[in-house]
Amino acid sequence: MIPTSSLPRLILASSSTYRKQLLSRLRLPFEVLVPDIDETPLPDETPSTTALRLALGKARAVAERQPGCLVIGSDQVAVLDGEQIGKPGNHPAALKQLQKMRGREVVFHTALCLWDGRQDDPQAAAQLEDVITVVRLRDLPDAELDAYLRIEQPYDCAGSAKNEGLGIALLASIASNDPTALTGLPLIALTGMLRQAGVSFFTE
Repeated sequence: MIPTSSLPRLILASSSTYRKQLLSRLRLPFEVLVPDIDETPLPDETPSTTALRLALGKARAVAERQPGCLVIGSDQVAVLDGEQIGKPGNHPAALKQLQKMRGREVVFHTALCLWDGRQDDPQAAAQLEDVITVVRLRDLPDAELDAYLRIEQPYDCAGSAKNEGLGIALLASIASNDPTALTGLPLIALTGMLRQAGVSFFTE
């Protein structure tokens, strides 16, 4: 295992403050670089395929600029009745999302990629996983949904709610094998990938 003091550079390929905060919990030194890729879903692409493709694309785009590093890419796709739910961007769109989702189950695909730039073979370089979370929302009236949005303004979140904040009050249940996946970076899966890459968490 590689001790923390001898780690290759670890890079988070993301502009998300949520993913940065989550990764900080592992107490590993890391940098943040924003990948420049088109995140538009492809025609007839399943939500899982979209999330995995974009997680891989983000990691690979940064790895090409920073050879020899460990690069983390992640992407999340929310799905209701087979339809992908994106980031609302503004209050009216967020309210519409919550109105459509209330009292119902939404499936979140949080894809993760760890790209090991020390590997010569691109096939061996990438570890990939799709962590699935099923969320049921409470059936709340419009006034409460509107009030929540004005308080927390989660317009950069797929599904229009911050479960790590006040948005947890909108939820009736969360089913997942990784509690951090819903926030955007599955740390249980990531720590497993980092261990596979030789990283030790408990040695100097």
